[in-house]
Amino acid sequence: MKAMIFSAGLGTRFKPWTDKHPKALAIVNGKSLLQRNIEYLQQYGITDVVVNVHHFAEQIIDAIQVNKGWGSNIVISDETNEVLETGGGLLKAKDLLNGSEPFLTLNVDILTNLDLNKLIQFHKEHKPLISFGITTRETSRYLLFNENNRLCGWKNIKTGEEKISILTPTLDPKAYSCVVVFQPEIFSLIPQRGKFSLTETYLDLAAEHLILGYDHTGDKFVDVGKPESVLKAEAMFK
Repeated sequence: MKAMIFSAGLGTRFKPWTDKHPKALAIVNGKSLLQRNIEYLQQYGITDVVVNVHHFAEQIIDAIQVNKGWGSNIVISDETNEVLETGGGLLKAKDLLNGSEPFLTLNVDILTNLDLNKLIQFHKEHKPLISFGITTRETSRYLLFNENNRLCGWKNIKTGEEKISILTPTLDPKAYSCVVVFQPEIFSLIPQRGKFSLTETYLDLAAEHLILGYDHTGDKFVDVGKPESVLKAEAMFK
């Protein structure tokens, strides 16, 4: 299985580190976020990895080269001309991920011990277009699911903004874990172009295509999105 690690973001929440470095190279207990996620994938035999770059791209490329990919085969998807967010970044990497098998994506600033074998098995059993990790943790923006954990919508609880793809009597809010398994036909179905978030794509496709959440509540999970979250990550991931 191939994987893609989204590493191109500007990391505006992670200043002042990101004034001079990419967030992907932020250190947690002596290892960068990028190295930790590459080694996380290696635990499940995933060693063919696409890494997209934009902000201080040369620092990421140098780190990969100096460390010989930390033992993985890493291919760069170059977004130095324009940061494309997760959806645009995935679409740009189409030729690097294309094939007949499912592939996996994750965000470089997420650390988790979600069992990828269980997520992949869930995907194979239920045969959705997309499967991704979800938990019951608190957040400001929730994905909304029916009783079978089928994606039906999205809600921002701070602003009250809501987008419903499938009307259903009960909607269960869950937090998105940013670890995703895609069927390869996703590339022919994505309606957006340019710079866009994968969440937009999920909500556009959810009514006509099965998109499922895999609940892994109880697993370790930390969004290393802000400098203060490094301490939490260091306590959780040695």
